[in-house]
Amino acid sequence: MASLRASSKKQVLQDLSERAARISGLRAREIFDALLQRERLGSTGIGNGIALPHSKLPKCKAIFGVFARLEKPIDFEATDGAAVDLVFLLIAPESAGADHLKALARIARVLRDPGRVAKLRSTRDPAALYAVLTQEPASHAA
Repeated sequence: MASLRASSKKQVLQDLSERAARISGLRAREIFDALLQRERLGSTGIGNGIALPHSKLPKCKAIFGVFARLEKPIDFEATDGAAVDLVFLLIAPESAGADHLKALARIARVLRDPGRVAKLRSTRDPAALYAVLTQEPASHAA
């Protein structure tokens, strides 16, 4: 999703839950409730204007994600206190185990790359956004 208009963390999670439900066939309410439960453990705002809300669901068949760039940054109670404008929702089967953690780690690596983050903030084309998110991370040879 190229752009999302939301004024609160709860609204972002609701909107992304509805998008995830359309993609997966899962119920939006089930996704939303699982995300809220996860956020109660601690914010998934990881800093630098980025949030990675995630959850595992029993009826989910495969790991999938939904990316959104917010039209206006919002308070996500991030670790660094910065408002969030990039959100990557990750949903996994309850049985995913280590694969869920591997997927989260991969997304976090992608979103730690300043060049990619700049592209995600400036790109408007959904296909280009997808390409930025799915290209292999660059090696750290410096």
